[in-house]
Amino acid sequence: MSEAAAAHPTLLDTFGLTLSDSSLTLLAISLFVLTYILILLEKYVHRTVAALLGACAVMILGLLTPDQAWASIDFNTIFLLFGMMNIVNVLSRSGFFDLVARWGMLYTRGEPARVLWIFSLLTAVFSAFLDNVTTVLFMAPVVVTVVVRLGLKPIPYLIAVILASNTGGTATLVGDPPNIIIGSVAGKGFGDFLVNVAPYAVVATFLGIGLMHLLMRWRGDLNAEGAAERLHSIVSDPTPIRTDPKLMRQALIIFGITLILFMVGHPIGLEAGLIALTTSTFLLLIADLTPVELFEQVEWTTLLFFMGLFIVVGALEHVGVFTQVAASLTGAINGDIGLGILLVGFSSAIVSGFVDNIPFTISMASVLKELQGTLGAVMDPLWWALSLGACLGGNLTLIGASANIVVSDIAAREGHPLSFGQFMRYATPIALITTAVALGLYFLVFTLTR
Repeated sequence: MSEAAAAHPTLLDTFGLTLSDSSLTLLAISLFVLTYILILLEKYVHRTVAALLGACAVMILGLLTPDQAWASIDFNTIFLLFGMMNIVNVLSRSGFFDLVARWGMLYTRGEPARVLWIFSLLTAVFSAFLDNVTTVLFMAPVVVTVVVRLGLKPIPYLIAVILASNTGGTATLVGDPPNIIIGSVAGKGFGDFLVNVAPYAVVATFLGIGLMHLLMRWRGDLNAEGAAERLHSIVSDPTPIRTDPKLMRQALIIFGITLILFMVGHPIGLEAGLIALTTSTFLLLIADLTPVELFEQVEWTTLLFFMGLFIVVGALEHVGVFTQVAASLTGAINGDIGLGILLVGFSSAIVSGFVDNIPFTISMASVLKELQGTLGAVMDPLWWALSLGACLGGNLTLIGASANIVVSDIAAREGHPLSFGQFMRYATPIALITTAVALGLYFLVFTLTR
């Protein structure tokens, strides 16, 4: 145990229990599994409560001190979520989403299949050039408004948005946090991801939307009965949409500045979380809104869920679970890059489906960097396999990626709760197929061109 931990007596110390390193590892894994089981039992325990219970157990049992637990929280993610929630809330107050929803209904002509394809493709494109959390904060409220007004079931369409955000975000350096980590550690630029990752992300995106289309048709979710009549009544409604042009203009300008800074900020040392926190605070300064009325709309349960989960996952990282996994993979690869693509890609996908992909990517990136020092540029394909696996694997479960949780909480707020089981019934089979196809294609191209 560290000196910091030793300086703070724990519950185990009180009872005179001294655990070996292997016992601490087992305890950390057990706590994670128990937390995950509680999250699965969402009918009885809210997932935020489950995550906070797990975090409390980690600290009480001394796996992490409170200081270490605090340090394990990825505040770049928390600041990003908090800042973008505030900007999106201001846009919502200005009437912006109502205008976009009306445009969406007109352009899709009220046809469910067009709603699915157009909003999924828009989400994927936005996610490639923004981060996927920002994109779903923007897109999910619009999709809910459109499908509810057309009399359609919103849950399948929201799941489609989640899938598109994660596959679209895989394509570029700035689309998903694992890619930002890989770019920083491996010294790869925007163009490297466009050449080596984007083609497979594009295939996964179109394949995913196509599979979702088939699945929704099979389950009757594309039933357009009455949608045309509802669209006609909405369009012919003489009641104007209530907007605040000044507030909308201010929010859109700040939103645009935020997006530009997202694309240029990382090379100059400005992380996405700091950018979002700063620009949203400036919007509060210039907008005629009080922090109290705006902060009431922040999804605090989402933020606390992530903080609790970061601490539980931080315990796994602290006892060396991710390092051991990464080292075992490196030993199994034994210099065979083709085998490495399959092992790194698929193991990253599986792990990312059940724990946050950020700490795993950091650990795996450190190991790959050491391997790069030995093998040189010949091992570059492993970086791209890690990117594809870590990003696409986020679609496996409801807690596999930040965007999933954000959309889930937006859905609950709008009166359409998304359960763990509902998500897996739609998303998991599609995630398995798209991930296997993307990594399989990458492996095939590597084999044919080496």
